[in-house]
Amino acid sequence: MSSLVECFPVADFTLPELGENVTAGDVLRVLVKPGDTVAKDQTVLELETDKATIEVPSSVAGRVSTVSVKPGDKVKVGQVVLSVEDGARAPANGDQAKAPARQEDAPPENAKQQDAQPAAAPAQMGAVGAGTAAKVPDGGLEQHVDGPKRAAAPTGKDKSGKKEKADPPASPESAGQDAGVPTDRARASGAASGGSNVVAISRGARPSAEPAASEMPPAPAAPSVRRMARELGVGIDTVPGSGADGRISIDDVKAQAKRLVEGAAHGVGPAVSEPLPDFSRWGDIERQPMRGPRRKTAEHLSFAWATIPHVTQHDLADVTALEDLRKKYAKEVEAAGGNLTVTAIAVKVVAAALKAFPQFNTSIDMAAREIIYKKYVNIGVAVDTDRGLLVPVVRDADTKNIIEIAVEIGELSGKARAGKLSLDEMQGGCFSISNLGGIGGTFFTPIVNPPEVAILGISRARMEPVYIKRGSAGASTDEVPFVPRLMLPLSLSYDHRVVDGADGIRFLRWIVEALEQPFLLALQG
Repeated sequence: MSSLVECFPVADFTLPELGENVTAGDVLRVLVKPGDTVAKDQTVLELETDKATIEVPSSVAGRVSTVSVKPGDKVKVGQVVLSVEDGARAPANGDQAKAPARQEDAPPENAKQQDAQPAAAPAQMGAVGAGTAAKVPDGGLEQHVDGPKRAAAPTGKDKSGKKEKADPPASPESAGQDAGVPTDRARASGAASGGSNVVAISRGARPSAEPAASEMPPAPAAPSVRRMARELGVGIDTVPGSGADGRISIDDVKAQAKRLVEGAAHGVGPAVSEPLPDFSRWGDIERQPMRGPRRKTAEHLSFAWATIPHVTQHDLADVTALEDLRKKYAKEVEAAGGNLTVTAIAVKVVAAALKAFPQFNTSIDMAAREIIYKKYVNIGVAVDTDRGLLVPVVRDADTKNIIEIAVEIGELSGKARAGKLSLDEMQGGCFSISNLGGIGGTFFTPIVNPPEVAILGISRARMEPVYIKRGSAGASTDEVPFVPRLMLPLSLSYDHRVVDGADGIRFLRWIVEALEQPFLLALQG
């Protein structure tokens, strides 16, 4: 048995680095099963991250012995995905690959090491399940178990002033792994790695299981203190008490509110939410985990709404003449492989507007107290998909004509709905456009997509009676001053820390006039 293990050592394939700020993903499909033979760079997993679906290639080759994940699991970077009996890969640097923990013929002088090795297997098994969404939902268990929970005080002390004791580990094995002691299999997996042409492979120790939230008693606070917390929007369970036995005072609530405000000003404020009631008291319910895109959208927009002072201004653009031109040239754009939509035209108009109003093509760095002006123009276009809202980016929109923009939007939208967008195709935006006109509505309040500072919302155009002064362009020849015109509702939201109200309406009026007088765009660039 020992000789067989030495000939075919077990190698673990761990989830590699997936991209900047991407630490985990949800498993959509596992493309191999125990007994299958895999080659290096063969796709073994389809993973859904916050915004993209990624095909993950294997960095090891051999016969699959175990698969440690299944569809629906949440997998973290560095977590074991599968193990193979690797007979093809040579040991790194000429050294013999270390045997796995299950050695049956270890010499007596290694008795201590042999005693420690069986402890590694349970820790590894626990680590595989630690990242699954079914067991530990993202964001903790606060909203998933009955009964009140208390957040840990920032000082690391309990309400009596004593230091809180950490929950004991489930087993000595997991404690050893948390302390950074690698198992033989973990060392073997890091001995040699085959480079991947698709994603960079990054090996690391498997994460230990996350401790479950512990039950905590209700926060000790008087009704008046609780009322103050509600008025300030502070969760009473998040407030560290300074009184006897951790009793919370009004000053404690005010201090917590101040910390939240100061944190939000620096862009690091935590989200505050009150505990949910038990909805099952009033009828049947069903809990469904948030998928990656929906979860990321919820987090991102909550942050945006909490930290950006939004202002939204509305206006109407007379696009009667523009619609005639759109219909006239639609066939030409279709021949090029695109669709001449209002969105494509708006991208070109906004790209030109950002040149005229550079303060809208900025990001704000509150930590450095600086405004970052961008010399490039990339426009994000919101796409409605069955996976949630995705925002692919049209790069260098100011250098492309409307036909090129229309073709690119069609390609990006198709990839978004098919779940094939890459992370790079959704990064680097300077300004966003959200067009709900295909569904309906008049005006709405789009939320700024940070770190951008503005977003344009487009609603459905409709024919309206418009008063036009006699003798002006578009006026009717008869005596009726009201004529039917196709009016397009526009909604501009912006970050009031960077953009003043007067500049906001000037920017919106520039867009309106460019849509109403298409020649103006060619005239002014």
